[in-house]
Amino acid sequence: MEKIGKVLQKRNIVGDVRNKHEFQAYGNRLADEFNDRKHRSLYIKLAKTEDRALLDAAREFVLGSEKATTRGRLFMWKLSELKKQRLNKKSE
Repeated sequence: MEKIGKVLQKRNIVGDVRNKHEFQAYGNRLADEFNDRKHRSLYIKLAKTEDRALLDAAREFVLGSEKATTRGRLFMWKLSELKKQRLNKKSE
């Protein structure tokens, strides 16, 4: 039986050096999907602090929108709308 390190070396599997934690990988993926590398740190912070269900819902909305020119802006708008809906449901 071989050690896992040797198996990975044989397959040339290299991890992304920017991602030490899962939330960093998710934030980087959002920035890549929205073509908004300039605000990568914002997406990482959101992935760390916000509810993943809200982020996924806003992400799906943006990726489903074909006419979106600024996906980052649309994502932030949808995220704020989803937060408002959640607060309204809690207050009722």
